[in-house]
Amino acid sequence: MKILLAAPRGFCAGVNMAIESLDLAIQAFGTPIYVYHEIVHNKYVVDTFRAKGAVFVDDLHEVPEGATLLFSAHGVSPEIRRLARERKLYAIDATCPLVTKVHLEAVRYAKEGYTILLIGHEGHDEVIGTMGEAPEAMVLVESAEQADRLEFPPGTKLAYLTQTTLSVDDANRIIARLRARFPQIANPPKDDICYATQNRQEVIHMLAPEADVVIVLGSQNSSNSQRLKEIARENNIPAYLIDGAKDIEDDWFAGAETVVVTAGASAPESVVEECVNYLCERFGATVEARTIRSEDVHFPLPRELRTIGAA
Repeated sequence: MKILLAAPRGFCAGVNMAIESLDLAIQAFGTPIYVYHEIVHNKYVVDTFRAKGAVFVDDLHEVPEGATLLFSAHGVSPEIRRLARERKLYAIDATCPLVTKVHLEAVRYAKEGYTILLIGHEGHDEVIGTMGEAPEAMVLVESAEQADRLEFPPGTKLAYLTQTTLSVDDANRIIARLRARFPQIANPPKDDICYATQNRQEVIHMLAPEADVVIVLGSQNSSNSQRLKEIARENNIPAYLIDGAKDIEDDWFAGAETVVVTAGASAPESVVEECVNYLCERFGATVEARTIRSEDVHFPLPRELRTIGAA
Protein backbone atom coordinates (compact mmCIF):
# COMPACT_ATOMS: atom_id res chain seq x y z
CA MET A 1 0.00 0.00 0.00
CA LYS A 2 1.13 3.54 -0.78
CA ILE A 3 -0.13 6.52 1.21
CA LEU A 4 -0.36 9.85 -0.61
CA LEU A 5 -0.12 12.34 2.25
CA ALA A 6 -1.90 15.46 1.03
CA ALA A 7 -0.73 19.01 1.66
CA PRO A 8 -1.95 21.49 2.57
CA ARG A 9 -4.00 19.73 5.23
CA GLY A 10 -5.09 20.29 8.80
CA PHE A 11 -5.07 23.53 10.75
CA CYS A 12 -5.72 26.78 8.89
CA ALA A 13 -4.65 30.20 10.16
CA GLY A 14 -8.03 30.88 11.78
CA VAL A 15 -7.97 27.60 13.71
CA ASN A 16 -4.36 28.16 14.77
CA MET A 17 -5.28 31.62 16.07
CA ALA A 18 -8.34 30.36 17.96
CA ILE A 19 -6.47 27.48 19.61
CA GLU A 20 -3.52 29.70 20.57
CA SER A 21 -6.01 32.21 21.98
CA LEU A 22 -7.65 29.64 24.23
CA ASP A 23 -4.29 28.30 25.39
CA LEU A 24 -3.09 31.80 26.28
CA ALA A 25 -6.37 32.69 27.98
CA ILE A 26 -6.12 29.61 30.19
CA GLN A 27 -2.53 30.56 31.11
CA ALA A 28 -3.43 34.19 31.78
CA PHE A 29 -6.81 33.93 33.50
CA GLY A 30 -6.87 30.39 34.86
CA THR A 31 -9.81 28.01 34.78
CA PRO A 32 -12.65 27.57 34.45
CA ILE A 33 -12.67 29.61 31.27
CA TYR A 34 -15.85 29.60 29.20
CA VAL A 35 -16.09 29.21 25.43
CA TYR A 36 -19.23 30.01 23.45
CA HIS A 37 -19.74 26.93 21.26
CA GLU A 38 -16.89 24.57 20.44
CA ILE A 39 -13.65 26.51 19.88
CA VAL A 40 -13.34 24.66 16.54
CA HIS A 41 -15.36 21.74 15.21
CA ASN A 42 -13.02 18.95 16.24
CA LYS A 43 -13.67 16.39 18.96
CA TYR A 44 -9.98 15.84 19.78
CA VAL A 45 -9.31 19.57 20.21
CA VAL A 46 -12.45 20.14 22.28
CA ASP A 47 -11.76 17.15 24.55
CA THR A 48 -8.17 18.30 25.05
CA PHE A 49 -9.26 21.76 26.15
CA ARG A 50 -12.06 20.38 28.30
CA ALA A 51 -9.41 18.38 30.18
CA LYS A 52 -7.47 21.63 30.73
CA GLY A 53 -10.49 23.31 32.32
CA ALA A 54 -12.32 24.95 29.41
CA VAL A 55 -16.12 24.88 29.66
CA PHE A 56 -17.99 24.92 26.35
CA VAL A 57 -21.48 26.43 26.46
CA ASP A 58 -24.29 27.04 23.97
CA ASP A 59 -26.14 29.51 26.23
CA LEU A 60 -24.49 32.49 27.91
CA HIS A 61 -26.82 32.08 30.88
CA GLU A 62 -24.63 29.08 31.77
CA VAL A 63 -21.70 31.49 32.27
CA PRO A 64 -21.38 33.12 35.72
CA GLU A 65 -21.55 36.92 35.66
CA GLY A 66 -18.11 38.51 35.44
CA ALA A 67 -16.42 35.35 34.09
CA THR A 68 -13.98 35.19 31.19
CA LEU A 69 -15.56 34.13 27.91
CA LEU A 70 -13.98 33.31 24.57
CA PHE A 71 -15.96 33.51 21.32
CA SER A 72 -15.14 30.58 19.01
CA ALA A 73 -13.57 30.82 15.55
CA HIS A 74 -17.02 30.63 13.91
CA GLY A 75 -18.17 34.07 15.08
CA VAL A 76 -21.21 35.25 17.00
CA SER A 77 -24.17 37.54 16.43
CA PRO A 78 -24.50 41.08 17.83
CA GLU A 79 -27.15 39.73 20.22
CA ILE A 80 -24.60 37.40 21.82
CA ARG A 81 -22.13 40.27 22.19
CA ARG A 82 -24.87 42.37 23.80
CA LEU A 83 -25.74 39.61 26.23
CA ALA A 84 -22.07 39.15 27.13
CA ARG A 85 -21.84 42.86 28.00
CA GLU A 86 -25.07 42.67 29.98
CA ARG A 87 -23.67 39.79 32.03
CA LYS A 88 -20.38 41.72 32.54
CA LEU A 89 -18.34 38.95 30.94
CA TYR A 90 -14.74 39.59 29.94
CA ALA A 91 -15.09 38.60 26.29
CA ILE A 92 -12.17 37.57 24.09
CA ASP A 93 -13.05 37.43 20.41
CA ALA A 94 -11.30 34.57 18.59
CA THR A 95 -13.50 34.85 15.48
CA CYS A 96 -11.60 33.99 12.30
CA PRO A 97 -10.95 37.24 10.38
CA LEU A 98 -12.37 35.63 7.23
CA VAL A 99 -15.66 35.07 9.05
CA THR A 100 -15.54 38.65 10.34
CA LYS A 101 -15.19 39.76 6.71
CA VAL A 102 -18.52 38.09 5.86
CA HIS A 103 -20.18 39.70 8.91
CA LEU A 104 -19.01 43.15 7.81
CA GLU A 105 -20.28 42.53 4.28
CA ALA A 106 -23.67 41.55 5.69
CA VAL A 107 -23.84 44.76 7.74
CA ARG A 108 -22.86 46.87 4.73
CA TYR A 109 -25.38 45.30 2.36
CA ALA A 110 -28.17 45.55 4.95
CA LYS A 111 -27.45 49.25 5.52
CA GLU A 112 -27.61 49.80 1.76
CA GLY A 113 -31.08 48.24 1.60
CA TYR A 114 -30.21 44.87 0.08
CA THR A 115 -31.92 41.57 0.73
CA ILE A 116 -28.99 39.23 1.40
CA LEU A 117 -29.01 35.63 0.21
CA LEU A 118 -26.62 33.71 2.46
CA ILE A 119 -25.44 30.47 0.87
CA GLY A 120 -24.76 28.03 3.69
CA HIS A 121 -25.95 25.23 5.95
CA GLU A 122 -28.79 25.80 8.38
CA GLY A 123 -27.77 25.41 12.01
CA HIS A 124 -24.03 25.82 11.44
CA ASP A 125 -22.48 28.09 14.08
CA GLU A 126 -21.02 30.40 11.44
CA VAL A 127 -24.34 30.77 9.64
CA ILE A 128 -26.20 31.53 12.89
CA GLY A 129 -23.68 34.26 13.73
CA THR A 130 -23.71 35.82 10.26
CA MET A 131 -27.51 35.86 9.98
CA GLY A 132 -27.65 37.53 13.38
CA GLU A 133 -25.99 40.61 11.89
CA ALA A 134 -29.11 41.47 9.87
CA PRO A 135 -31.80 38.83 10.47
CA GLU A 136 -34.56 40.91 8.91
CA ALA A 137 -32.60 41.28 5.67
CA MET A 138 -31.21 37.75 5.21
CA VAL A 139 -32.48 34.61 3.50
CA LEU A 140 -30.61 31.31 3.83
CA VAL A 141 -30.08 29.38 0.59
CA GLU A 142 -28.89 25.79 0.96
CA SER A 143 -29.24 24.40 -2.58
CA ALA A 144 -29.64 25.27 -6.24
CA GLU A 145 -33.18 23.85 -6.06
CA GLN A 146 -34.01 26.26 -3.26
CA ALA A 147 -32.55 29.10 -5.33
CA ASP A 148 -35.04 28.20 -8.08
CA ARG A 149 -37.96 28.68 -5.70
CA LEU A 150 -37.01 32.15 -4.47
CA GLU A 151 -39.40 34.96 -5.29
CA PHE A 152 -38.94 38.67 -4.59
CA PRO A 153 -40.99 41.78 -5.47
CA PRO A 154 -39.83 43.67 -8.58
CA GLY A 155 -37.05 46.13 -7.80
CA THR A 156 -35.72 44.22 -4.77
CA LYS A 157 -32.00 44.83 -4.37
CA LEU A 158 -30.29 41.45 -3.94
CA ALA A 159 -26.79 40.44 -2.85
CA TYR A 160 -25.29 37.08 -1.96
CA LEU A 161 -22.72 35.98 0.60
CA THR A 162 -21.40 32.51 1.40
CA GLN A 163 -20.40 30.51 4.46
CA THR A 164 -16.60 30.28 4.46
CA THR A 165 -16.39 26.46 4.64
CA LEU A 166 -18.62 25.41 1.75
CA SER A 167 -17.81 23.15 -1.16
CA VAL A 168 -16.54 25.49 -3.86
CA ASP A 169 -18.35 23.42 -6.51
CA ASP A 170 -21.65 23.46 -4.62
CA ALA A 171 -21.41 27.19 -3.95
CA ASN A 172 -20.64 27.90 -7.61
CA ARG A 173 -23.68 25.89 -8.71
CA ILE A 174 -25.94 27.90 -6.41
CA ILE A 175 -24.33 31.20 -7.43
CA ALA A 176 -24.79 30.35 -11.13
CA ARG A 177 -28.47 29.65 -10.49
CA LEU A 178 -28.89 32.91 -8.58
CA ARG A 179 -27.18 34.88 -11.35
CA ALA A 180 -29.37 33.25 -13.99
CA ARG A 181 -32.53 34.16 -12.07
CA PHE A 182 -31.40 37.55 -10.74
CA PRO A 183 -28.83 39.01 -13.18
CA GLN A 184 -28.37 42.20 -11.15
CA ILE A 185 -27.49 40.39 -7.92
CA ALA A 186 -24.51 41.97 -6.15
CA ASN A 187 -21.61 40.12 -4.57
CA PRO A 188 -18.51 41.01 -2.54
CA PRO A 189 -15.36 41.81 -4.54
CA LYS A 190 -13.52 38.76 -3.12
CA ASP A 191 -14.81 35.22 -2.55
CA ASP A 192 -16.10 34.44 0.93
CA ILE A 193 -15.01 30.77 0.87
CA CYS A 194 -11.74 30.79 2.75
CA TYR A 195 -8.34 30.08 1.19
CA ALA A 196 -7.78 26.97 3.35
CA THR A 197 -11.14 25.44 2.43
CA GLN A 198 -10.43 26.00 -1.26
CA ASN A 199 -6.87 24.64 -1.04
CA ARG A 200 -7.88 21.45 0.77
CA GLN A 201 -10.66 20.83 -1.73
CA GLU A 202 -8.27 21.41 -4.65
CA VAL A 203 -5.90 18.79 -3.23
CA ILE A 204 -8.67 16.17 -3.13
CA HIS A 205 -9.84 17.05 -6.64
CA MET A 206 -6.27 16.44 -7.86
CA LEU A 207 -5.35 13.36 -5.80
CA ALA A 208 -8.63 11.43 -5.56
CA PRO A 209 -8.38 10.07 -9.13
CA GLU A 210 -5.15 8.29 -8.11
CA ALA A 211 -6.68 6.76 -4.98
CA ASP A 212 -8.48 3.54 -4.15
CA VAL A 213 -9.53 4.98 -0.77
CA VAL A 214 -9.54 8.49 0.75
CA ILE A 215 -9.24 9.04 4.50
CA VAL A 216 -10.20 12.48 5.87
CA LEU A 217 -9.24 13.30 9.45
CA GLY A 218 -11.87 15.51 11.02
CA SER A 219 -15.06 15.45 13.06
CA GLN A 220 -18.58 14.81 11.79
CA ASN A 221 -19.71 18.36 12.65
CA SER A 222 -16.86 19.92 10.67
CA SER A 223 -18.36 21.40 7.52
CA ASN A 224 -15.08 21.71 5.61
CA SER A 225 -14.09 18.13 6.50
CA GLN A 226 -17.44 16.78 5.30
CA ARG A 227 -16.90 18.55 1.98
CA LEU A 228 -13.55 16.76 1.47
CA LYS A 229 -15.22 13.39 1.94
CA GLU A 230 -18.03 14.37 -0.44
CA ILE A 231 -15.63 15.51 -3.17
CA ALA A 232 -13.85 12.15 -3.12
CA ARG A 233 -17.15 10.27 -3.26
CA GLU A 234 -18.31 12.43 -6.17
CA ASN A 235 -15.25 11.00 -7.96
CA ASN A 236 -16.56 7.50 -7.13
CA ILE A 237 -13.74 6.92 -4.63
CA PRO A 238 -14.62 5.34 -1.26
CA ALA A 239 -13.98 8.01 1.37
CA TYR A 240 -14.25 8.02 5.16
CA LEU A 241 -14.32 10.89 7.66
CA ILE A 242 -12.78 9.83 10.98
CA ASP A 243 -11.64 11.46 14.22
CA GLY A 244 -8.58 9.23 14.54
CA ALA A 245 -6.98 5.84 13.97
CA LYS A 246 -9.36 4.17 16.44
CA ASP A 247 -12.18 4.70 13.89
CA ILE A 248 -10.38 2.86 11.08
CA GLU A 249 -11.93 -0.39 9.81
CA ASP A 250 -9.39 -2.64 8.13
CA ASP A 251 -11.83 -3.97 5.55
CA TRP A 252 -11.98 -0.49 3.97
CA PHE A 253 -8.56 -1.25 2.49
CA ALA A 254 -9.19 -4.69 0.99
CA GLY A 255 -7.30 -4.65 -2.32
CA ALA A 256 -6.37 -0.97 -1.94
CA GLU A 257 -3.00 -0.01 -3.40
CA THR A 258 -3.17 3.78 -3.00
CA VAL A 259 -4.71 5.63 -0.06
CA VAL A 260 -4.96 9.42 0.13
CA VAL A 261 -4.80 10.81 3.67
CA THR A 262 -5.79 14.41 4.35
CA ALA A 263 -7.30 16.47 7.18
CA GLY A 264 -9.91 19.17 7.50
CA ALA A 265 -8.94 22.65 8.65
CA SER A 266 -9.76 21.95 12.31
CA ALA A 267 -7.99 18.57 12.65
CA PRO A 268 -4.61 18.51 14.45
CA GLU A 269 -1.54 16.99 12.82
CA SER A 270 -1.19 14.52 15.70
CA VAL A 271 -4.28 12.59 14.56
CA VAL A 272 -2.94 12.51 10.99
CA GLU A 273 0.34 11.04 12.23
CA GLU A 274 -1.54 8.49 14.33
CA CYS A 275 -3.55 7.39 11.30
CA VAL A 276 -0.53 7.17 8.99
CA ASN A 277 1.43 5.20 11.60
CA TYR A 278 -1.45 2.75 11.95
CA LEU A 279 -1.62 2.15 8.19
CA CYS A 280 2.15 1.73 7.99
CA GLU A 281 2.20 -0.80 10.83
CA ARG A 282 -0.95 -2.67 9.82
CA PHE A 283 -0.47 -2.78 6.04
CA GLY A 284 3.25 -2.10 5.56
CA ALA A 285 2.36 1.13 3.79
CA THR A 286 4.92 3.57 2.43
CA VAL A 287 4.33 7.33 2.50
CA GLU A 288 4.67 9.81 -0.35
CA ALA A 289 4.08 13.48 0.47
CA ARG A 290 2.11 15.41 -2.16
CA THR A 291 2.13 19.18 -1.78
CA ILE A 292 -0.20 21.00 -4.17
CA ARG A 293 0.42 24.52 -2.88
CA SER A 294 2.04 26.19 0.11
CA GLU A 295 0.30 28.23 2.81
CA ASP A 296 1.91 30.97 4.86
CA VAL A 297 -1.13 32.83 6.20
CA HIS A 298 -1.04 34.03 9.81
CA PHE A 299 -3.73 35.89 11.76
CA PRO A 300 -2.96 38.11 14.77
CA LEU A 301 -4.20 37.20 18.22
CA PRO A 302 -7.29 38.92 19.61
CA ARG A 303 -6.53 42.38 20.97
CA GLU A 304 -7.09 41.21 24.57
CA LEU A 305 -4.28 38.63 24.27
CA ARG A 306 -1.62 40.32 22.16
CA THR A 307 0.50 41.60 25.07
CA ILE A 308 0.28 38.16 26.69
CA GLY A 309 1.25 36.40 23.48
CA ALA A 310 4.22 38.74 22.97
CA ALA A 311 5.53 38.22 26.51
